[in-house]
Amino acid sequence: MSASSVFASRTARVALCVTVLAALAPPAQTEVAKPRPVAPRGELTAEERATIDMFERSKRSVVSITTRDRVVDLWTRNVHTIPRGTGSGIVWDEQGHVVTNYHVIAGAADTRVRLNDGRDFAATLVGASPAHDLAVLRIVVTSDRPPPVLVGTSRDLRVGQRVFAIGNPFGLDWSLSTGIVSALDRSLAAEERSIEHLIQTDAAINPGNSGGPLLDSAGRLIGVSTAIYSPSGVSAGIGFAVPVDTVNRVVPQLIATGRYTRPVLGIAMDEDLNATLSSRLGVQGVFVLKVAPHGPAANAGLRALRVGDNGSVSAGDVIVAVDDKPVESVARLLARLDDYAPNDRVRLTVLREGKRVTVEAVLGADR
Repeated sequence: MSASSVFASRTARVALCVTVLAALAPPAQTEVAKPRPVAPRGELTAEERATIDMFERSKRSVVSITTRDRVVDLWTRNVHTIPRGTGSGIVWDEQGHVVTNYHVIAGAADTRVRLNDGRDFAATLVGASPAHDLAVLRIVVTSDRPPPVLVGTSRDLRVGQRVFAIGNPFGLDWSLSTGIVSALDRSLAAEERSIEHLIQTDAAINPGNSGGPLLDSAGRLIGVSTAIYSPSGVSAGIGFAVPVDTVNRVVPQLIATGRYTRPVLGIAMDEDLNATLSSRLGVQGVFVLKVAPHGPAANAGLRALRVGDNGSVSAGDVIVAVDDKPVESVARLLARLDDYAPNDRVRLTVLREGKRVTVEAVLGADR
């Protein structure tokens, strides 16, 4: 072997050793990526602190409601339950009463209430008022009872006032959304009749929020979230709540008797016929079709529509206001009367033979 060949062989072996040693050597240290430093944010604003405090105080008074249906297996005839829906509710008192929407529990075979601490209870239906979309459930909690919600008033609400909604939208438990009072005294068409006196808000209300509280900045209940207006089925910035003054009038009756007794005038009226007569005669109000004998309207001297022997129709009294608050429809008259209780005295403004007349009536009780 020539000297040059020996040199080349040795050079190749040296190169191979260098390559092997390089492969066995620990990897070279690379610069470790470091997170960005966190900038100090300072103190929370007073408004943020107030909102956080309000939520922490109020969330224990809010519950999650789940309902189930009973179904029969056609092959085995076995009965089992399947999930039906979800909603929210409000702890009303120390006796375990929970307020929610009627539509949340209507037709359910089984209803359960879950507290903010995770405890789950079977609930029984105490009473309901479909006309107000309100229902009362009861759970038996023997220890560490959740605190009842603070009750406020809705009579002094102002458009633009900040409000807060707590509920369980889409099963996302105890969510908080904020907004303002967008409008007052709204009406919303329901299956049987319209619901009146509603609070309109832009606070996000979605499926699952129904029955949850609408609160003011002091954490007081001012309404019960009831519905949304949305072509897509999710929040579009228009939600509605039953005002707390209505809730505070209806719920005690539901707890005491299981039903709500409406104040009545003792007259017959019909929404469709009323709209037809209003359009034809150019009169906005409620046409008195019949007067119940010995009822509040009869005692007040109200006059009913009259039909002549030849089929001619003469309008009787048309109620246009209750205590100076205008009524334009049957639904609005019922809502105005609903602000009172049986045996309350009201002042009715009626159109009689083209003139405005004022009469007083003592309201009766719906039987």
